[in-house]
Amino acid sequence: MSSNHFHKCKLCGFSGTGNYCSHCGQSLKTKRISLKELLRELFHSFTHIEKGFFYTLKQLIVAPGRMQLTYIEGKRNIHQKPFSMFLMCATLTALFRYWIFNAVSKYYHTDIMSEARFFHEYMVITFVVLLPVYVLVTYLLFYKSGYNYAEVGVMMLYTISVCFLMAGLIALLKLIYPNLDTAFVELPVFVFYFTVTLLNFFRSFPLWKIAIKSLIILSSIYLMEQVVEDFIIRFIS
Repeated sequence: MSSNHFHKCKLCGFSGTGNYCSHCGQSLKTKRISLKELLRELFHSFTHIEKGFFYTLKQLIVAPGRMQLTYIEGKRNIHQKPFSMFLMCATLTALFRYWIFNAVSKYYHTDIMSEARFFHEYMVITFVVLLPVYVLVTYLLFYKSGYNYAEVGVMMLYTISVCFLMAGLIALLKLIYPNLDTAFVELPVFVFYFTVTLLNFFRSFPLWKIAIKSLIILSSIYLMEQVVEDFIIRFIS
């Protein structure tokens, strides 16, 4: 008598035996996300680019929060891995903002080369270093949600990835208004996206609590990032 047990695939619903679904290829035995697994994904993200980047980006735009839940609940093969998504979006935004600030400095003769250098050389590493703190703040504020630190980390990695890309697009305004402080545009956009994401992710919490906590998290992120950015810019000036 076979010792194999049937498992239902969490992606397509097909039942089968073994380690992988014979219908879609996803692992039939998806475990709860742990910190060890998240660190393994970090290593993987440096050496692989998954095929699901644009699909994942689309889902993060049309279903923020819900997309992260589907990943945590087991539908993972169709999505870009969280660390890979984060690093790709951070790198693209850093290069994009560097080119924009370079162009503004060249054509409008403004002295913002130190800021351009920050985006080119230090932005990605700054967010990588500060990310565990951002996740910790969010985890502590929503510790009653039942999600562990690594699962909250997945949600934050995907959410900040989209914020990176939005910041890159908003930076285009400096090509028209070179003296514009884009923070005044970024903040309301980030507050809206971040709040919607948390509402869809932490569905058991009241709306008003999520709104307040999202403001606390975003304020913490923005404050820490600005302090580190200003320090580095003064250092390299």
